[in-house]
Amino acid sequence: MITSKRDVEHYTERSGGKGTMHIERLLDQPALGTHVKMYAKVTIDVHSSLGLHPHVDDGESYFILQGTAKYNDNGTEVILHPGDCTFTPAGESHGIENIGEEPLVFMALIIKE
Repeated sequence: MITSKRDVEHYTERSGGKGTMHIERLLDQPALGTHVKMYAKVTIDVHSSLGLHPHVDDGESYFILQGTAKYNDNGTEVILHPGDCTFTPAGESHGIENIGEEPLVFMALIIKE
């Protein structure tokens, strides 16, 4: 299966964040099967963020491709750079903010538990 053209969803102030983010879902639900909720390329505009939010029955991983981020891991903040990878299991919370002067780009994978 190959997907070559994808729609990009645009959000503002998601989960209490600020500014605009863009989500490009790389595979549709039939291709994801029963264990994956989302596989996407996410771009967060300069000085924008995805607010702190919980994961109840799924876990999420971010793999940073471009930019500099301030990542909130259950209240602990760390700086992320390209090549860094995070994982938030079910029952925990996270958020991410673009603190650089270029778009923050990362891969997001949500796995159902």
